[in-house]
Amino acid sequence: MPSFSSPPNPQAFYEQVWAIARLIPRGKVATYGQIAKMIPSPNGVEIEAYAAFAPRWVGGAMANCPDDVPWQRVINSQGKISERPGAERQRPLLEAEGIVFDAKDRVDLKKFGWSGANEDDIPKQAAMF
Repeated sequence: MPSFSSPPNPQAFYEQVWAIARLIPRGKVATYGQIAKMIPSPNGVEIEAYAAFAPRWVGGAMANCPDDVPWQRVINSQGKISERPGAERQRPLLEAEGIVFDAKDRVDLKKFGWSGANEDDIPKQAAMF
């Protein structure tokens, strides 16, 4: 499987990630992988490679997002905040939205997880890649 450190068209991919993140309502969270699954594999990237690399690409998008993107609402698949610059600000922002962390610093994804956007709300691949 070829290695993809970033999507073929990073800006287009990032724009799509940010559009989805803007749909996550206050008091809910989504995972990097969940967002990746909402975005079709870019042209030229095999589905298996996309499944392996896309959650990291989503993380890259969230690390570089504009101010109007609720970046704090995207966490890892374990329900935890991923270690990165600015991570110390994420928990207080989520708690201010009513999200509760357990004793192991996890969010209950069954309770606080976002069920996803309507398909019509997500930009289509043809417009992005």
